[in-house]
Amino acid sequence: MIGAWSPPADAVQGSPQVACFRDGRLAGCQSFATVGHSRTPLRHPASDRHFHLELLACENTSRATGHGHFPDVLEFVTGQLLASGQAILRGDVVALPAPLPGGTMSSLYAGLPVYFDDDFFSVTIENGSDVAIVWLIPITEQETVFVREKGWRAFEDAFARQDPDLLDPARPQLDL
Repeated sequence: MIGAWSPPADAVQGSPQVACFRDGRLAGCQSFATVGHSRTPLRHPASDRHFHLELLACENTSRATGHGHFPDVLEFVTGQLLASGQAILRGDVVALPAPLPGGTMSSLYAGLPVYFDDDFFSVTIENGSDVAIVWLIPITEQETVFVREKGWRAFEDAFARQDPDLLDPARPQLDL
């Protein structure tokens, strides 16, 4: 971990910190993760159970200075989730208020952190709660429509077939 940010003063009650990680097991990757989001149980619309989540966003470390837009993106998404009380799980899509700078990515796809070890998909914390790690992957409007119409399995199949660089928030759109 190379740094962390506290939530802004006007953040929703229970907002977590956002931490930045570099030089880990993924060479050339800069990752951002919420720290403390899992303290607030959330419900998914398709389930009656509570979910504890931490959110993850990753990008190539080609940036010469600064931390980019992902700290703000994670703050936005956590604010939305905490205000609504709803969890996001694999296959869900979160619309952004504007496309990410410099590209056409206008939403985030909730996926498993497949670039990391399988043990990273979830963790059990000291109180015994299982915490899901949700990787927020930037996607285009056309990809968003595809997920909503064809489902997450078809979308992840397209990821597997085309093997895009998911660490590049300006990657070309999938051929759908």
